[in-house]
Amino acid sequence: MLAPSTFRKIVLGSAIYDLIVTAPFATPWSFALARAQLDDINRLLGGAALPAFEPFHVLFACLLGSVVLVWSLLRISDPQQRFGRFDGAARLLFSTWMIWTLAVTGAPLLWLFIVPEMAFCVAQWLPVRSPPGSR
Repeated sequence: MLAPSTFRKIVLGSAIYDLIVTAPFATPWSFALARAQLDDINRLLGGAALPAFEPFHVLFACLLGSVVLVWSLLRISDPQQRFGRFDGAARLLFSTWMIWTLAVTGAPLLWLFIVPEMAFCVAQWLPVRSPPGSR
């Protein structure tokens, strides 16, 4: 069982990770730069070029980036256990769709996202000791 303070550090760490990884997805301009880098990494790992993105695709990438950015800031400002549990569930969903995409495309780049997503998912589902004096 984890101590509550340890669990809060895990929630905080996952939020900081999300902030760093998803901030570039928050605007069309930063997404264009990030997408080019992700394409280069996927090719370097032996994958094919990423598919072209049209404005409609960029819209959904930026909506996702914006929501995760705000969610990250909430968890940074208040890394409570409840938020960690919800984040763990969200990471399971994200990982599921990334694994599905990996199965369909074989894009090795996805492993760079799947591994930390699953690690934070599991860590945020670990049992937490009740604080002393609570029932």
